Amino acid sequence: MKIQLNQVIPAPLSGEYSEESIWGKTTELSGPSYYLVNAASGKGKSTLLSYIYGLRNDFSGHIRIQDKDVSVMTLREWSDLRKTRIAMMFQDLRLFDGLTALENINMKRQQTNTVSVDDMMRMTETMGVSGLLGKQVRFLSMGQQQRIALIRTLVQPFEYLLLDEPFSHVDKENIARAEQLIEEACKKNHAGLVVTTLGEKYGLNYHESIFV
Repeated sequence: MKIQLNQVIPAPLSGEYSEESIWGKTTELSGPSYYLVNAASGKGKSTLLSYIYGLRNDFSGHIRIQDKDVSVMTLREWSDLRKTRIAMMFQDLRLFDGLTALENINMKRQQTNTVSVDDMMRMTETMGVSGLLGKQVRFLSMGQQQRIALIRTLVQPFEYLLLDEPFSHVDKENIARAEQLIEEACKKNHAGLVVTTLGEKYGLNYHESIFV
């Protein structure tokens, strides 16, 4: 999948960005490359992912996904894109507190059934949350919720994986396990990866850094 940003400037920034930033320039993300977006809070990391995922359109310039301008994409096209081609783990996780961990994961997995129950359970065991699947999310710690949210993101098909500060509450041992799952899923899907962080690079093999 090819994602192009052409002279994109977020309206909230009002020109307050560095010369090294991607804003106001032409940039292309092409899978299956891995990209790191490493910057301080408030610089536009989440904004960039929200633009690519179609959640915000408060920008000038143009964004194209597979040569189609996102400004003319229909709700149905966005829905199909998010279901089968772009997966995103949100910084605020967006889990359903009143549902169990398993119900949260299955809501995504059952949309396409491209990941088997056995593979899903293997992911939960790898991330040490298999014993938490019957609990409502509101009773889980933030670190446990982040692991559940990552698994939910990985149980769909995708050509690009967007992870917005995915490990902020996860210990080093589980980060290493998560990186293994991420690389396995990207390899299986022949997918690209964009990860935002506040300073950590973690152990993923990035091809390029993006400045915002």
